[in-house]
Amino acid sequence: MRTFCIYGILIYLAAINVAAFFLYGIDKWKAQRNKWRVTEARLLWIAVAGGSIGALLGMKVWHHKTQHAKFRFGLPAILFLHLAAVLAALYCYYFVN
Repeated sequence: MRTFCIYGILIYLAAINVAAFFLYGIDKWKAQRNKWRVTEARLLWIAVAGGSIGALLGMKVWHHKTQHAKFRFGLPAILFLHLAAVLAALYCYYFVN
């Protein structure tokens, strides 16, 4: 049962990070063509939902939102919180009980 949960979490994280990466690319493409854009709130929320690595990679690869402070500093902060949560979960999994 534990293995199933771990695989489910890993599949979710992979999917949300791929989605975040491409969402940043789509928004960059739309920005260059003066089309309807993805909101900044949506770009940040996909990172909060677990896609912080994909969002950071999308920012770097697509050169998108790199000058906005809330993205330049906010995404690394979100990633730091995600890493802290993973470390806490691993600690509880292996050392508690």
